[in-house]
Amino acid sequence: MIQFVWEFVARKDCVHEFERHYSSAGDWANLFQKSPGYRGTVLLRDAEQPNRYVTIDAWDGPELYQRMRNDFAEEFDRLDRACEAFTETERRLGAFEVL
Repeated sequence: MIQFVWEFVARKDCVHEFERHYSSAGDWANLFQKSPGYRGTVLLRDAEQPNRYVTIDAWDGPELYQRMRNDFAEEFDRLDRACEAFTETERRLGAFEVL
């Protein structure tokens, strides 16, 4: 299993929208669920900086994530562009293997 970890700083006036789109039941998770190998999303909010978040998307393997990106490229890009309005920054922290 592999987990893709991202860090976001949400715009302070868009925190609720950000959480709605990036939660385990949000638009990103709904898109990912269309593909085999997706195991879920965890959304974490920083206790000290409440508009800073980390998402962890779990997949059976990196090739399954890449297949989803290929199969749903247009939908992925459309959602990514729409969600840019909710964030100040977005940074991929890495792909981590579960040991």
